[in-house]
Amino acid sequence: MLYQQITRNKRKTVVVMAAFVIILTLVGAGFGYLFSNTPWTGIFIALIGSLIYLFLVMRDPANMVMSLNHAQEIHEQDNPQLWHIVEDMAMVGRVPMPRVFIINDPSPNAFATGRDPDHSAVAVTQGLLDMMDREELEGVLGHEISHIRNYDIRLSTIAVVLVGVISFLSGLASHFIWFGGGSDDDDDNNNAFEMIFKVVAIVFVLILGPLSASLAQMALSRNREFLADASSVELTRNPQGLISALEKIEGSQPMKQADRSSSGMYIENPFKHTGSLFDTHPPTAERIKRLQQM
Repeated sequence: MLYQQITRNKRKTVVVMAAFVIILTLVGAGFGYLFSNTPWTGIFIALIGSLIYLFLVMRDPANMVMSLNHAQEIHEQDNPQLWHIVEDMAMVGRVPMPRVFIINDPSPNAFATGRDPDHSAVAVTQGLLDMMDREELEGVLGHEISHIRNYDIRLSTIAVVLVGVISFLSGLASHFIWFGGGSDDDDDNNNAFEMIFKVVAIVFVLILGPLSASLAQMALSRNREFLADASSVELTRNPQGLISALEKIEGSQPMKQADRSSSGMYIENPFKHTGSLFDTHPPTAERIKRLQQM
């Protein structure tokens, strides 16, 4: 069951990332068709823009995310128990020791971020340290180390970049449509077929593209949470630790100062579930049920 779930979640990730690329390409094509009568210009802009944005974000994502979430870096002498648990999980997961941060918030939560396993970091809230015993901490940190080992930290960053580029193209198209711009070819105005294509392009670029990208981002986040849960059990060989930790986290209060753009990185939504397609995390009850089956 454990390895079947890991394989299944990895397969789903490939599908979601492929959907992301398709959505980006279609939005770029629609953008290009609207303003230059050729989809290739828009596709080129979308792909080049994504690469430039990704390069800028990937320079130092860990420090940026930690700063947004008011996390303070610690060392071994500051909290030996936390440090040694992270060290143990990293050793079992065969990844380099990540940097360790603490967020001064009474709500129990944690997340991992970074460019890759060699440039990674984990953060836990003070509430998590106060509320969890050692087995529960191992379950949570095994989950976060799994995000690092499975390259979820990179996938989540790529997803943020793709959604950002799609949103930018959508906003730019909206500005040009409302304030003028685009093709002025008279033949287009007399061609019903061309007009239908333009209407479809407008609807996709302004509405369906950004909506589909957001849904894909949420689906990716939920799928990687299931994968990290299963991978945590693989590291700790103790599903009960993570089950108990999730039960405590689910019944806690929302965080006070979490960054909303980082909410998908946390082990549990810091603002709690809204019960919609746009939830960044799967239902905790479903996660616990899968863990119990292991």
